[in-house]
Amino acid sequence: MTRKVLTGLKSDVYEHPFDRKALASLEKMPGVPLLMKKVNEYGIDRLLRLRCLGADFRVTSKNFPVLHLSLVEACRVLETPLPELYLCRGTGHIRTITIGVENPIVNVNLETYEWLSPEELVYVMGHEIAHIKSQHMLYHQMALVMPTIKGLINSATLGLGGLAASGMEVAFWNWLMMARFTSDRAGLLACQDVNIAVTTLMKLGGLPNEHLTPVVKTEFLNQVEEFTSKDLDNPDKLMKLLSFSESNSSWIILRAAELLKWVNSGEYEAVKSQPNLKISEINQSDTDDQLEKEDQLEKEDKAENEKDWNFLTNW
Repeated sequence: MTRKVLTGLKSDVYEHPFDRKALASLEKMPGVPLLMKKVNEYGIDRLLRLRCLGADFRVTSKNFPVLHLSLVEACRVLETPLPELYLCRGTGHIRTITIGVENPIVNVNLETYEWLSPEELVYVMGHEIAHIKSQHMLYHQMALVMPTIKGLINSATLGLGGLAASGMEVAFWNWLMMARFTSDRAGLLACQDVNIAVTTLMKLGGLPNEHLTPVVKTEFLNQVEEFTSKDLDNPDKLMKLLSFSESNSSWIILRAAELLKWVNSGEYEAVKSQPNLKISEINQSDTDDQLEKEDQLEKEDKAENEKDWNFLTNW
């Protein structure tokens, strides 16, 4: 498939306003800067990286070429440096996550690999690397580890500190939910096919490919349209509460509604039609170049792994 490389694209061009607002509120929240500083001092970034290195399968063009190529293509289109990619065991539903502030890692589970087509994988990879492109990985990672941090604070302060930590957890999870709206836009910009974006979101909602019949898709779009037409009272506050109380929910209808609103507004086409964009196709020379980069990455990883092991044994 031929796609436009979005040369010079800045994340704020497609950033969702709820994302921007939630992040601003989070940054102003008392205690958040200090908490993030302390978490960094304890080396959470490296511990999470070691967890991937020790438990999951690193993906290259040699072992899982289709999965790897989808990440390469998403990074090419969005002009983002290529992060490492790992494959973990199945969970019964699609699960993707990005960790690492200094050296980002995209981690996907077996269902992601098995349920999604190559084009849908590009959407998912675009969604994940949007966190990197927006340079929000520190906040993103904090949101992911907040439940653990809250438990530690709660234990250390006989429950008193847990009250303040719960407020921070609400703020982090609210922002993470809003950030998904931005990442969904990046996923669409990566795959550049609205139909692919819709079917991917449906699969993220738990529907395997065999259930995605034309009738199911039509009813899904009808449900999205009905949700969009609802005149919700103070939707920003409502989503803040819901994103925390059901933080593990995919909220696919809500996400699809926000993404299609963006498409129907004409903003998606406006971003894609910028005059400085160029056409990109994957070709063999690109693949060969990537193989050379991977060989170099493996050499660098050996040195980095030695540092990580020394860090772990001294931690």
